[in-house]
Amino acid sequence: MNFSDIIKTLNQASAFDLYRMRAAIDRVLDEPRWLQAVQARLQVGQMVQYFDFQANALKRGQVLELRRKQAVILELDIGKQWIISYAAFNLDGADVQIREHKPQGLGRNEVAIGDVVGFLDRDQQQRTGQVIRLNDKTVTLQCGPGQWRVGYSYLHRVVDAEGAMQGVIEMDEKPLPTLQR
Repeated sequence: MNFSDIIKTLNQASAFDLYRMRAAIDRVLDEPRWLQAVQARLQVGQMVQYFDFQANALKRGQVLELRRKQAVILELDIGKQWIISYAAFNLDGADVQIREHKPQGLGRNEVAIGDVVGFLDRDQQQRTGQVIRLNDKTVTLQCGPGQWRVGYSYLHRVVDAEGAMQGVIEMDEKPLPTLQR
């Protein structure tokens, strides 16, 4: 499903249309066939991935309890228990990245809490930080000891050069022969 096109269409809808659409989606998700289809694939103790809409990212967890419409999950990264709707489970391993095609910067749905991104500050100095909060128009970054609020259009991805170099094989360097004229 192309979420970029859906988001573009949703951005053109009125608040009333969006409300009606949310009501329709909630009604469909509450149908027993969806709940039973997911519940049938889950077992207590199973390791799962689920989508955390607040962090806009997949989280890893372990199923502790199956309820009628939700499951109790232990989030493995922080050790907290959450009650998660069955619709949030990513049992098929779907790609959750929503890629927006923008001329520059990153879109709201391309950034998740914990991502490392960069930007140019007011003095045109390159800064890098970890996303700690997602807002409507800005993102809050932890950059060293300080925090910065930066608009999404100013952000760019940061490639971990050290991590990328781990698979590189180093060769013995031999000087090239010099040509005599």
